[in-house]
Amino acid sequence: MRSSYPENVQEHGQQIAAIAYGLAVIKNRLYKGKLDADRIATLSVFHDAAEVIAGDLPTPVKYFNKKTKKGFDEIEKFASERLFEMLPEKLKEAFRPIMFKQKSDEQLWKYVKYADIICNYIKCLEELKMGNREFEKAYRTVKARLGAIDDKAVSYFIKNFIPSFSLTLDELNS
Repeated sequence: MRSSYPENVQEHGQQIAAIAYGLAVIKNRLYKGKLDADRIATLSVFHDAAEVIAGDLPTPVKYFNKKTKKGFDEIEKFASERLFEMLPEKLKEAFRPIMFKQKSDEQLWKYVKYADIICNYIKCLEELKMGNREFEKAYRTVKARLGAIDDKAVSYFIKNFIPSFSLTLDELNS
């Protein structure tokens, strides 16, 4: 989609890490969760690393049908393996549990995904604020996905932090 400003994997990973960390802290402090916020942030930074090799596809293309999604998943898996193989042998075991999903991290990956959806929503808000109508349908779709998430930490984040993403710099400073 035409975008008002470019976004890259590094910036996207950092934004997701910050939001996922925040979600974990909210879950732990306000809702008696026991999430490892540091681990969630680390997983978030690397969650799209394969895109350095594989590139990214717009969501409607990636999820067009099961065959398309499966094909792109295979490309991302190959890209992750390729990145991993580029590491020096002595470093591989430190990166394996970050680059390849571990069963023990399933709950944590859920919050990485929540943060990814929130970041997509923020991107839509920012693009619409810039007058980019290209993101109107994406905004409605992502908003519905956010609304379907049944998690108190996500609801708290949306209620307390999302409105600030629609403010101007002057409004933020007043």
